[in-house]
Amino acid sequence: MPSVLIKTYGCQMNERDSEQVASMFRAAGYELTADEAEADVYLINTCSVREKAELKALGKMGQLCARPEAKPWTVYGFMGCMSQSLGEAIFREVPRVDLVAGTQQYHHVYEICNRLLRSRLGMHIDRPLRRGAHICTTATEEGFQNMVTEHLDDGGKCSAFVSIAQGCDMHCSYCIVPSTRGPEVSRPAADIVAEVRELVSRGIKEVTLLGQIVNRYGRQEGLVDGKGAFVRLLEALHDIEGLERLRYTSPHPIGFREDLVQAYTYLPKLCSHIHFPMQSGSDRILRAMYRPYKNETYLALCEALRAARPDLAITTDIIVGFPGETDEDFAATVAAVERVQFDNAFIFKYSPRRGTVAAGLPDQVPARIKEQRNHELLEVTNRIAVARNRALVGTQQVILVEGPSKSNPDRLQGRSSQNKPVIITEGQAEVGSLVPVQIRECTGFTLYGSV
Repeated sequence: MPSVLIKTYGCQMNERDSEQVASMFRAAGYELTADEAEADVYLINTCSVREKAELKALGKMGQLCARPEAKPWTVYGFMGCMSQSLGEAIFREVPRVDLVAGTQQYHHVYEICNRLLRSRLGMHIDRPLRRGAHICTTATEEGFQNMVTEHLDDGGKCSAFVSIAQGCDMHCSYCIVPSTRGPEVSRPAADIVAEVRELVSRGIKEVTLLGQIVNRYGRQEGLVDGKGAFVRLLEALHDIEGLERLRYTSPHPIGFREDLVQAYTYLPKLCSHIHFPMQSGSDRILRAMYRPYKNETYLALCEALRAARPDLAITTDIIVGFPGETDEDFAATVAAVERVQFDNAFIFKYSPRRGTVAAGLPDQVPARIKEQRNHELLEVTNRIAVARNRALVGTQQVILVEGPSKSNPDRLQGRSSQNKPVIITEGQAEVGSLVPVQIRECTGFTLYGSV
């Protein structure tokens, strides 16, 4: 039986896309493997948001192709945002690659890989292999719809990602996503509800809705009873019997209306966590980023959300060292972080991306200053995050049990509604169950407790 290994870099959308490709291979009789020496097909699903992610993916594939012990018939392929962005240039970077598939052409990956592998296995192995070069990077709405309706084999998991929209029309000056994921496309609500019902019938208890700007879902539709399409979708999913938790990522301030804030007051299945990218606390830098809001708007939204759901955990993304960022701009970002008191933050040093407006801006910040600001802001965000976690010691949290702990298989692990990782040190529970856990200890970013 042939085997396939899929390695994923990047966001939850990439994870979801990888799951869908894996389901096609599984349905055709392939085994999924984590063993590089065992794989007959090796696929890397790539990210282009930062240069480091691209270099990592190219380097990994280069290592794989150069392994002397590799099976001579192995098929190598790239998928995802880097494939969409670089296209045929990838074949010059890694000549042994067979396939480059863009973000909305995943539905072709299995077919091409299977055809190549079958052809090669029919050859005499002592004969030199003629390597192909297959590219499919045209972004189409049809490709997106073909992929999102693929059926997943969830392999005993209790949570799943569900794509509700793809693409982005915002064109932030630093971001390559609009050119790799294409324009905004939303799925019909009925299809999403049907998919979630099917997932729940197979034991899924929690779904995370995915979109580049998820809260702009169905923005062309009008309001109904004062509610937009996204809130109406949340309500429809909330009504599904057996679904216990509902999450979404990542929203944009421009997509928030009062209806979404109010949803946190009457939809208990909507989890008490939101990943809400801020990017900068400086209005001047936000303008240069083409982020169409002021920082005070963002801060007011965070405060309104916590007023609607007092235990809401807010995590964020922040870029330091954006072109032209001064000490005063950076200080404004630190002040915003202190005001919001984020539960966690992902800090990124600005990385120029080809074809973006920001890459050509003057006053690029030196690497030394980027590193310094990155380190300083991490200290601030980590201090706040640890303090907020320690404040949960002594409380009772409802945990979705996800399986054995990765560090100690004799213990169970799961996540709270706030998306906090929790290790269960005492007591037993079924995987996929929701159990109350008394939090007894905190070691920084992980909580420990007993059922």
